[in-house]
Amino acid sequence: MLNTPASCASRQVKAFFDPATWTISYVVYDHGGGHCAIIDSVLDFDPKAGRTSTKSADELIAFVQAQRLSVQWILETHAHADHLSAAHYLRKKLGGKIAIGAAITDVQQVFKGIFNLEPEFHPDGSQFDHLFQPGEQFAIGDLRASALAVPGHTPACMAYQVDGAGEPAAVFVGDTLFMPDVGSARCDFPGGNAQALYKSVRSLLTLPANTRLYMCHDYPPEGRTAAWETTVAEQRAGNIHLRDGVSEQDFVAMRRQRDAGLAMPNLILPSVQVNIRAGALPPPDANGVAYLRLPLNLL
Repeated sequence: MLNTPASCASRQVKAFFDPATWTISYVVYDHGGGHCAIIDSVLDFDPKAGRTSTKSADELIAFVQAQRLSVQWILETHAHADHLSAAHYLRKKLGGKIAIGAAITDVQQVFKGIFNLEPEFHPDGSQFDHLFQPGEQFAIGDLRASALAVPGHTPACMAYQVDGAGEPAAVFVGDTLFMPDVGSARCDFPGGNAQALYKSVRSLLTLPANTRLYMCHDYPPEGRTAAWETTVAEQRAGNIHLRDGVSEQDFVAMRRQRDAGLAMPNLILPSVQVNIRAGALPPPDANGVAYLRLPLNLL
């Protein structure tokens, strides 16, 4: 337990939507002039030019500074396959600890082999400042928070529950769930498991019906604008893949059939290499340039 406050303050949530990757990042804080956590940040990346930029991250920084917030945590729900993390850049600019679930070491071990990374890369989680154990409690200023293990999309997925005084809990679910009309995330990445995802979602949906659930992505169907906040009750009633009454067997069969027809995410190869390093770029070669690796005919 990491300095969990005895009482809880009111919780504030600011969302930032990145249309290039359909990603939602969050700043969660207790009050202006207080403390915050940044969840699932985005480092902009142009794959055609091989260039990174920090426009999305700088928007987070501007908000944090305008609210006079002290960053305690830079949280990752998992090693994302669809966008690069700006965690390393944000820590340099704002401070705070970069944290992720302890099972990230399993993901690092797999991808060190896939990318044949340099011997100096150790798949021990040391690239992060803190590795959360399932159920571990921590504080964001005057807010109580806990890390909820939700494996399935990846073996290292964590959701973060943040409590606020006199208000429903907020849970930042990563890719464990999407909005009810979108359903659930794929489970065919290395270490993914549809049975595990089903159990993870059912555990989340045992939370009180008014619990607020915040998505990491939205891929809205035609005619709907992007959205990222829902409730346990809305998911139980209407999630097209995981509503009440859907059995584990039926979900696993649907997920396997659906995943078999999905293309790889556009940014999976660059993003995973960066995200298992807590948002840091690979070390530069002798010429001072950092390079990303592209395994051919492997995935």
